[in-house]
Amino acid sequence: MIARPDLLTAAERFGTPLYVYDAAELDAALSRVRAAFGGARVYYAIKANPNLTLLGRLRAAGVGFECVSAGEIARAEQVGMTGDEVLINGPAKSAGEYAAGARLGATFVVDREEEVGLLPPGSRALVRVNPALSVSTHDHLATGAADSKFGVTPAQAPGVLEALRAAGHDARGLHVHIGSAIRDASDFSAAFARLAELHAQTGDLEVLDVGGGWGVDADLPGIAREARTAASAFGARLWVEPGRYLVARAGTLLTRVVGTKRTGRNFLLTDAGMTELLRPMLYGAEHPVTALWNGDEEGTWDVAGPACESGDLLARNVRLPSPTPGDLLAVGQAGAYGASMSSAYLTRPRPAEALWDGQDWTLIRRRETPQDVWAAEIVPTAARQS
Repeated sequence: MIARPDLLTAAERFGTPLYVYDAAELDAALSRVRAAFGGARVYYAIKANPNLTLLGRLRAAGVGFECVSAGEIARAEQVGMTGDEVLINGPAKSAGEYAAGARLGATFVVDREEEVGLLPPGSRALVRVNPALSVSTHDHLATGAADSKFGVTPAQAPGVLEALRAAGHDARGLHVHIGSAIRDASDFSAAFARLAELHAQTGDLEVLDVGGGWGVDADLPGIAREARTAASAFGARLWVEPGRYLVARAGTLLTRVVGTKRTGRNFLLTDAGMTELLRPMLYGAEHPVTALWNGDEEGTWDVAGPACESGDLLARNVRLPSPTPGDLLAVGQAGAYGASMSSAYLTRPRPAEALWDGQDWTLIRRRETPQDVWAAEIVPTAARQS
């Protein structure tokens, strides 16, 4: 955990809003995954946080990457990933993504039956199975529900494996990912049980990829035991794809108090909001909020951002010391889907990002300027001259 004086130093040096990451916590999270899952191959879900410095650290630690877009494939290639180090997933891959994957020699996760005919010749592939489960997370985060857009049904999976082999592809095994921020370990047990039912129809497989999605406080050893049992039933090597679990606790969003107002509720106004951290507005995510100032009198506040949107709230009903403008707040567990989902809505430049190595800060993404935001826009000559 980064100490308060070091957080204050980062805010003074780089300004706010600011994303900061703790290298030690990133390393510790990866160690917990490896300790729990033993010899499983680990692929990091880039979408959680795609910063190139963080990707470089994970690559150096021997982690592969799961990519779900052409941009993420380009990031993987940028840090030197090739072949079996890259997984390409997603329900609607483009021709460019297939071509990029073939160039790298990546493994494709087949999400629908028709995709068999779209793969580059001689591709390595897994078949994504949707176990049709109701799980303990927000509807927008549930990817293994019966009405989800992801994967094929368990009844379809053996046929898709056979179709891959018939088309000359290397059908390596099965893939399942039931969602993100899942709180109940029994959800994973149910998913693995659905997969086990397929063994009689598929026989032994080379790979069983059980995805990720464990909540940051999940019973990881228990989930890992169930996953290893499922892989053993198939005679398969186990693959896992943590995203949020690896980076959430490593990241903190620093934001300064702009002021307060008392209307129907008590609002603490900050210089960060939905454009920096969308998760609370998008699916009601809750992040711990810590005051980095001292005060005797406490009050209950809704932490509200600067956007002209009623939903622009980072947290509700937070107990904090009496604030003054300029005070600093730390929004925790923000390393995943924080910076990666940040936007330039309202022409708000995206925040800077910095990494703490235990001794000093390194800037790993500079703060955007308004000119950066509109750099790709084509301005008519007449408008430039006026």
